Parts: sequence; structure tokens; C-alpha cells
Amino acid sequence: MLRRWGRAGVVTGLLVLAWALGAGAGAQTLALSFEGGFDPTSEPRAGEWNAALLKALKQARVQALLLPHGQRVDSEEGLALVREWGEQGHLIGNMTYAQRDYGSPRTSFADFRQDLLAAQALLEDLPGWTRWFRAPGLREGDSADKRDRLRDWLRLHGYRWAAVTIDPLDALYDRRWRAWQAAHPGQDDAALQEAYLNHVWGRANEREALARRVLGRSPAHLLRLQANALNAETLPELIRLFRRKGWTVVSPQQAYRDGLYEREPAVVPAGGSLVVALGRQMKLKGLRTPEQDLQQEQRRLDRRGWGAAGDSPGAAASRGGSPPPAGGGTPPP
Repeated sequence: MLRRWGRAGVVTGLLVLAWALGAGAGAQTLALSFEGGFDPTSEPRAGEWNAALLKALKQARVQALLLPHGQRVDSEEGLALVREWGEQGHLIGNMTYAQRDYGSPRTSFADFRQDLLAAQALLEDLPGWTRWFRAPGLREGDSADKRDRLRDWLRLHGYRWAAVTIDPLDALYDRRWRAWQAAHPGQDDAALQEAYLNHVWGRANEREALARRVLGRSPAHLLRLQANALNAETLPELIRLFRRKGWTVVSPQQAYRDGLYEREPAVVPAGGSLVVALGRQMKLKGLRTPEQDLQQEQRRLDRRGWGAAGDSPGAAASRGGSPPPAGGGTPPP
């Protein structure tokens, strides 16, 4: 195992061990959120994947929060898929229309606000609509002025931050999984799916350990997932995994009642996992940058033979997805 995962795996193991020894066996809770949504005009299997996610949530009796990318779902067919979430009791939030990168100096507050309002106009008449907002890529401003102007505007207009604590690299795994499937049609992909589940579980424990270090307790966690093909395939097992490990899956409303989500870290650049941002505010040592985080996971997948081109930190943005996340992560390898 040490040879397979290298020093990064040892660091993760030590973090989890520290959490287990220092925190005791308290009950952990988390809620689920999904970003993006599917575009049936460009993806023939969009309806199938959307239905698979909703089926998994229904069978597990879990309510989730969906934060659609407005431009991606802006068609009659796309909005119909988003509507299905609201009709089945899930919540619909705002993640802007065109996915502008608010962590870039090229994106002004005025432009970003218009993008936010465009998504609101598109989605606010759907069942399940709620004024919870999440910035694309968890990037909440590259300056204190932009960060604070956005926070003030959201409060004034009745929005709450849809913050996250657990932020796995599921978009990376989805790209690698789909590329591997295309190159190996009909072959067993169980090992790659298992690696993905282990990655999410490992990230959850890293964030739990950091939360206990920062807060002195276990908070109600928010898990950030993409609405993508891999999660459509693995969500039933992912929920079962957390429950087998003793975690309780709660609704987003329940999780967001935790006092953690009232905190607004005074860091720049703003954003990322909320517990990581609080760690940055406390000037904790050894928090990885998003680029380091992504590069480590790429190397891990490459060593297993699941390589793929186009996974640079900015690749998601160049493909029309969210920009890379803000903030740091766990200690670097």
C-alpha cells in the first residue's frame, strides 16, 4: 500500500489516524450537493444520467441541493431535467449563468452580479428554487473588495452561501473514467470506480480531521459533487459507503443550520472548502494549493494506468466547466 500511494498516502493516513485518536467516535453528518446539471442538446445520455442520480437519491431517501450551470441547462430539454429535481423534493440553487471566474481580475463585480441575476431569472420559477448561491469553482473573489461586495449583495437580496466542506476531485475522475471506458470498451472498470470511492472517502476524512483541528468539533459537512456520468454510476454505493462507516446523511437545510456556515473567512483569494479557508485564516502550515491537489491526484491515477490528456488546472474552464477551485487542501506530499 505504501509503495502504491507513496508519501501522500502516508500523510492522509496520519491525518485520519490523528482524527480517530484525538476526536473519539463522535457521529459525523453530511449533506449532498450537485453542480452543473446535464445538457440534453449535446449529450445523448443526459436524461439517463439525470434519472440515475434521482433514482439513487430517492432509494436512499436523501434530499440534495442542485446548483445548475445556467448556460448548460438553458434549453427546454435542459430545464425539464432540472425541473425533475424540484418535483422530486430537491432544492435548486444559483451558480450563475455563464460560469464567470470571480477569482479572476478580469471579472468585475458588476459583470458577475449580472451573471448571477441571469441564472436567477432562468431558474426562479422552477419548483424547489431557493436562494442559495455558490460561486463557480468555489472562487469567491481575488480581492477583499470584490469578496465583500459580493457578500453584502447576497445578504441584501436574501441569498445564503451554499458553502462546502468536502470537495473531492470528481470531475477529474469522471474524465479519466470516461476516457478509460472509451479506450477499453466492454472491460471491467470496477477498480477505477473503487479508486474514486476511496478518493471521496479519503477526502471526507481529511476534511473531518481539519475541521476538528480548526473548530474543535465535527461539523455538519456539505459534500460537493458534480452532476456527471461517474456519479450517476456510483452514487448508490457512495451513499452506502458513508452510512456503513457511521455517517448520517441529512438534508441541506439541516446541515446549513450548523453555526459553521455563518462564518466568513477573511482570506484572499476567497473561497474553497470552508474549513480550509478557516485554516488559511488561522495560518495553519502545509495547506496544499488547488494546483498541488490536482497534480497529486493526476500522478496517482497515472501510476495506476488511468492517464488522460487535458487535465491541467485550467482544463475544466477551457472545456466550458467551472474554473479550478480556490483555497488549499491537505498537507503537500
